Amino acid sequence: MSTQHFFFSTASAPVPQRWREAFAEGQALSALNLLARLRGQTPAQSMVWLSADEPQWADALQQVLQMQPGARIVVLSSAPDPMEGLRALNFGARAYTHAYAVPALLQEVATVLEHGGLWVGPELLDRLVGSTQAALAKRPAEPASAATPASANPWTLLSAREAQVARAVSAGRSNKEVAGLMFISERTVKAHLGAVFEKLGVRDRLQLVLRLSGFPDPVPASATEPTP
Repeated sequence: MSTQHFFFSTASAPVPQRWREAFAEGQALSALNLLARLRGQTPAQSMVWLSADEPQWADALQQVLQMQPGARIVVLSSAPDPMEGLRALNFGARAYTHAYAVPALLQEVATVLEHGGLWVGPELLDRLVGSTQAALAKRPAEPASAATPASANPWTLLSAREAQVARAVSAGRSNKEVAGLMFISERTVKAHLGAVFEKLGVRDRLQLVLRLSGFPDPVPASATEPTP
């Protein structure tokens, strides 16, 4: 069963045209109608999109989660801000992105959430990674064991092309941007990224960055840009 996409629409936050283009069968619903549609559904059946232009978006987000714990919620912002993004994630949103993103990017966001991942923009990703690294740095170092050999650098598990994709994605590039840089199709990028996720045991971009953090990249800094 395909995912149903619902946009919480108000006078302050009408449905973006690009969202309509991305999800032709998506429905714009008022608060009451949205909650009624979610009643009895499982999180896997639908995805809820909210606009940060709606003054009460945080309240709406919490109402959705009360109705459907575990709901997959995306917060769209016409002026993305890392602090607002952190607030959305803290409240339980699974993604935060630009309200005027191109349809292909919105569809990519949906795909990531459908596979259990998170989606955040480059600035927010950097902030999250930085906070996580700072927290990890405060923890006492764990002694190496036979189960975690020093050679377990995740980069060594990837092919050259997979490493290129991982490097570009970790820098905050979208699949479309990676495809353009590497002169390959977006489908090929997705295939490489899927292989990367499987090999490294991660399920989204944020986990990928955290997984690679702290391990030496075998490619010198001057050669980190994908090449044909």
